[in-house]
Amino acid sequence: MATSSQRRRELYGLLGDLPDRNRRIRARLVGEERRGGYVLQRLMLDLNGLELVPAYFVRPADSAGPWPAVLYNHAHGGDYALGKDELLKGRAALQQPPYAEVLTARGLCALCIDAWCFCERQGRRESETFKEMLWRGRVLWGMMVYDTLRALDYLVSRPDVIADRVATVGISLGSTTAWWAAALDERIKVTVDICCLTEFEDLIRARGLDGHSIYYYVPGLLKHFSCAQINELIVPRPHLGLAGNADLLTPPSGLDKIDRHLRKAYKAAGAPEAWHMSRYECGHMETAAMRAEVLAWLDRWL
Repeated sequence: MATSSQRRRELYGLLGDLPDRNRRIRARLVGEERRGGYVLQRLMLDLNGLELVPAYFVRPADSAGPWPAVLYNHAHGGDYALGKDELLKGRAALQQPPYAEVLTARGLCALCIDAWCFCERQGRRESETFKEMLWRGRVLWGMMVYDTLRALDYLVSRPDVIADRVATVGISLGSTTAWWAAALDERIKVTVDICCLTEFEDLIRARGLDGHSIYYYVPGLLKHFSCAQINELIVPRPHLGLAGNADLLTPPSGLDKIDRHLRKAYKAAGAPEAWHMSRYECGHMETAAMRAEVLAWLDRWL
């Protein structure tokens, strides 16, 4: 039987031709300002050697670091202009106030980057980017995950971050980014995914493939992994999954399978309390009760 490390290498190997994980990261501070209870840093990060990655780093304004950190992942929603601004402004599918305010008020710092094609990385359409990358042996989702892992490299290198207390959080695209990144990198100690745990075969049967944008699809993935098997690589680290029973992107039958699989895996690892799935009678959105669960989970485990 393959070890978790071997399975991580297998999963990473499905993500196409990726840049060197050991290349030096360069960061440039573009600006810094206080916004109420937090300080915002605007950054340009050289993560991949292909194009610079704009990022926001927020920290509490009135407390001294270092702080536990959240790698925050923005959603898709067809809103290519929003990107990392979701951390500061929120979005319709999320509760208010935005996560920048909520996290820093709890004594946490957070980093959010623009994913490929979003916000300051607009210019080429997602489908255009996907097609060119495919020709060049790359996978758009692989490059998105790569940038996220390199953002983690940058985050834990900061002297104002407690490197062994890092969580990842997101909704939709951000949710998928969270569980992929946590599966691939054990430095992520706590995972919170909101509304995007999708068991792939159930999505096919429900004819829901077009609900997810083209970034979501990795060549050959189903020959190697189910969604539950990817998420098993997070065991035994704390993982909270939140879902809506009326969310067309996450068929309920698939949620049932993932929950059963992970309950068994966490129990076998001696950490049954470190996995929890909560399901609500809602669609693709964060409810007030979900937000309360997110914050309680971070308070408990981070």
